Amino acid sequence: MKEANPEEGKDKSKGAGPGEICLEDLNPDLKAACARAGWTSLVPVQAIAIPFLLADRDVMIQSRTGSGKTGAYLLPILQKIDTHKNAAQALVLVPTRELALQVSREAQMLTQGTELKTAVVYGGVGYGPQLDAFRAGAQLVVGTPGRILDHLLKNALTLDHLRMLIFDEADRMLSMGFYPDMVKIRKYIPTGKIASSMFSATFPPQVIRLAGQFLRDPELLSLSGNEVHIAESAHIYYLVPGMRKERSLVRIIEVENPASAIIFCNTKDTVHYLSVVLKRFGYDADELSSDLAQSAREKVMARVRRGALRFLVATDVAARGIDIPDLSHVFQYEPPEDPEAYIHRAGRTGRMGSSGVVISLVAEMEKFKIQSIARFYNISMEERSLPGDEELERVVTERITALLEARLRGRDNIQIERMQRFRPLARNLAQSEDELAIITMLLDDYYQQSLHTPPAQPAADDVEEVVFSGSKPKPKPQLHRPDKRPRSRNRKEKKPQP
Repeated sequence: MKEANPEEGKDKSKGAGPGEICLEDLNPDLKAACARAGWTSLVPVQAIAIPFLLADRDVMIQSRTGSGKTGAYLLPILQKIDTHKNAAQALVLVPTRELALQVSREAQMLTQGTELKTAVVYGGVGYGPQLDAFRAGAQLVVGTPGRILDHLLKNALTLDHLRMLIFDEADRMLSMGFYPDMVKIRKYIPTGKIASSMFSATFPPQVIRLAGQFLRDPELLSLSGNEVHIAESAHIYYLVPGMRKERSLVRIIEVENPASAIIFCNTKDTVHYLSVVLKRFGYDADELSSDLAQSAREKVMARVRRGALRFLVATDVAARGIDIPDLSHVFQYEPPEDPEAYIHRAGRTGRMGSSGVVISLVAEMEKFKIQSIARFYNISMEERSLPGDEELERVVTERITALLEARLRGRDNIQIERMQRFRPLARNLAQSEDELAIITMLLDDYYQQSLHTPPAQPAADDVEEVVFSGSKPKPKPQLHRPDKRPRSRNRKEKKPQP
């Protein structure tokens, strides 16, 4: 993986890579687009990414939601698209209906008064307006992978004239279960040179493998403020109620939907309780504590080594020396008693140049402790509120819609013919408020079954061993204790103060 340097290439005569750009450097059409959007300057992700996209360089850009990344790829798309050709020339894949609508709104704002036509497509709604947009000659297509694949299979959409391919929030697309659909979409992408870019808040190994399937010799741009550096893990803490903390964890897991994770607890009693709760909620979870019998411990460890266990709930002592391959998430059910344990826990994800997510559940009384750890180790930590009922319902609805539509696409003619006998019953059940509970129950049962199987992820043998240009990924920088405070094993050592 080649780590891109924004200072590189300012001397164009040497043929080096692009440097940063400012709004004044854009061509008149893009300046006009920025004026329509009310942008008076480019934000860092735009200033750094736009030159790479304009130069048709494949890049992986680590940038969080709200950083301005949508404009970073829409502006180059506006410059590259030929409005005289009524065919899809740019495809933006997104994980959710909400993001698809957001991107399309921003595209409409930037293209207002121009001839560029946009189609926005996602599941869970009728096909009519989407087909009309294709017939009108949409040049920019924004949509979720499942519904995009539907249109490709029905020949309603063709990618023969595609010039740019964008993956927005690639990590979330994998968590939504879209990987099988993305692999099928790849068959419809022209074999010629397509400028491809991937935007993601984190780049765990699974996302890096996905990039290897769609991008050619990609360069990694990781943004933190105005700096570009090698990818690092995201550190997040959720403020949760002190009571029923296990329900808060379930909410967060449902939103994040990681392929695998370690969940750290401070005591063996909490480990056992939380493991039972997760199993009751339908998750593939098991526990590891010092009280576990050796035979039971060996069974758990065997599942860990095979990568067959999705959630391992453990204490710090029990998890010592355990390495779960391709671990994308670490959950801290409660902040560690020893601040140094935070670093050991967090270090289980984001190995060998990849990045991951470290999530802490923090009650109001524990907020001071986690903020103190962040200051002590100079960790940039994001505070989030617990997902509400509406957000949880939206995420679950979009995920189960994607799963069901994918299952329907996989049915053969006999299966489709067989299921027609239930159409009248389905229609009657949907129209009766009293019978709606039956459909609700069936959907819940199907969704609970899906929780036993993590979302499909790109496997190591899906791509060639060497997929990146330049040097191999650099190891993630390690967090060290400040020199003025040498490490000590003394438990009475003074804890960090704000």
